[in-house]
Amino acid sequence: MKKKILILLVVIMALFVAGCAEETNEMQEDTGMDDGGDSQMEKGTIVIGSKLFQESYILAHMTALVLEDAGYDTDVKQGLGGTFVNYEALKAGQIHTYAEYTGTAYSQILSLEQLDDWDRQVVYNMTEEGLMEQDRVMIVSNLGFEDAYAIAVQEDWAAENNVTKISDLEPYAAEMTIGTDPEFATREDGLPRITEVYGFEFMDYKQAVATVMYEAIKSDEVNAISAYTTDTRNEVFELRVLEDDKNALPPYDAILIVTEEFAEENPDAIAAMQKLDGAIDTDTMRQLNYQFDIEQKEPRDIAYQFLVDEGIIEGE
Repeated sequence: MKKKILILLVVIMALFVAGCAEETNEMQEDTGMDDGGDSQMEKGTIVIGSKLFQESYILAHMTALVLEDAGYDTDVKQGLGGTFVNYEALKAGQIHTYAEYTGTAYSQILSLEQLDDWDRQVVYNMTEEGLMEQDRVMIVSNLGFEDAYAIAVQEDWAAENNVTKISDLEPYAAEMTIGTDPEFATREDGLPRITEVYGFEFMDYKQAVATVMYEAIKSDEVNAISAYTTDTRNEVFELRVLEDDKNALPPYDAILIVTEEFAEENPDAIAAMQKLDGAIDTDTMRQLNYQFDIEQKEPRDIAYQFLVDEGIIEGE
């Protein structure tokens, strides 16, 4: 009898120990920890937003790749939405970073007054200070290039009418339809600013995503567009980008932004993103956009090859 009781106790103890071991293993899996210390799971997944055009897709994947190289999982929300969709998602913690532009942040997010003299460094400094003061959002990387808004028209029409700058449109604007991206027609640093500074209005405007906007002027559906200065379709579609001769539009330097809280909690991620600081000049960004628009390459592939070629990450 005593022997049976002893055996029963041994079995119960064995089951108890096995249960504890299983629970410990589950806890290790949940926390991403093992005997070797920190694992990739412990770093978690970083969610990256993007706007509705090719350049933003490429930059989002570029950010993802440098983070993955540092041991993070990533989730790219390609084409998440416009400025405020991305910015509000950032503040709410639904995404952790995205590529913004100083002129957009200055005028749209911060609603700062338009300047008579758009000094690039002044705009950058005021944007950096304003984002931190207003929303505890910080710039972690100044990517090194500007993608500015501009007005573009067909080259043959511009040559025929001797149009080289925005002010030259004054005699024609009342009979012209301009195609714009989803924001430019109504935002303060867009068409309203052109009207205020140059004193004329276009007959009508049509809003669409960038690809449709460029196709519209190519097929003569509109007479002008709110072009992007880094977009190679300006040359491919034989468009003339007009000089902003009255300095109506601000500078738009590309930046990566995060919340202060995220930066404090994820210093390794910040260090990874800072590898992109100053890494891309304007001509390079045009070439990367060309690969998407004309060569029809995937944005992640474009981003990967650039980062490998520049030695920012190692190739496989």
